[in-house]
Amino acid sequence: MNLFKRFLNPKPKSDQDQDIPENAERGKYMPEVKLPTDERFMMNFKNNGGKFLYCIDDTEIREAFDNILMENDWYEKQCCCFDEKLKSKFSGFNLEFNKSASADFFLSTCEFLVANDGSILISSNQIKERKLHDLPPNFVILSSTSQLIDTIGEGLRGIKFKNKQQIPSNITTIKNFETQKEGDFMSYGSSTKNLYLLLLEDL
Repeated sequence: MNLFKRFLNPKPKSDQDQDIPENAERGKYMPEVKLPTDERFMMNFKNNGGKFLYCIDDTEIREAFDNILMENDWYEKQCCCFDEKLKSKFSGFNLEFNKSASADFFLSTCEFLVANDGSILISSNQIKERKLHDLPPNFVILSSTSQLIDTIGEGLRGIKFKNKQQIPSNITTIKNFETQKEGDFMSYGSSTKNLYLLLLEDL
């Protein structure tokens, strides 16, 4: 995906300052250009303050995870994780896995990535019955490009389709990823998380 290469190799700041808005110089009654799902997600996710690492295979996932641990000094620290598969996948990183809200970070998968607002859709499949504020402030989310969708409604239908026997409870979204926005009126009542997204190419 050329999109992800562009986000991984952004233009110099001097070029960014000269960017022309997407709908600049379009007539007042011209329809707005709708960006592709993946591009809309990345723009909104980054605007929300999320940190994004695009990976083409499992080796790159492990390398990116290693870099996150190094950047935050999370080696030999506590990791809150409810997913046995993830515990096994990252067992070689000398982490102390537990279910504590006081752990250094929370490691999880997600249900979907929502393009329209750059949010992460999760449910009791990932966080059990915990509220977001009952989880560590730092999140590392492992997802894939096949989980990109346009709207939350589409995500809810997808959750229902995947879980025909029993629809998961505690469905919510995370979309505030910068702690300095905690006092922002628009994010009032939400739980801000310092979030890293490891996105695996699987399409």
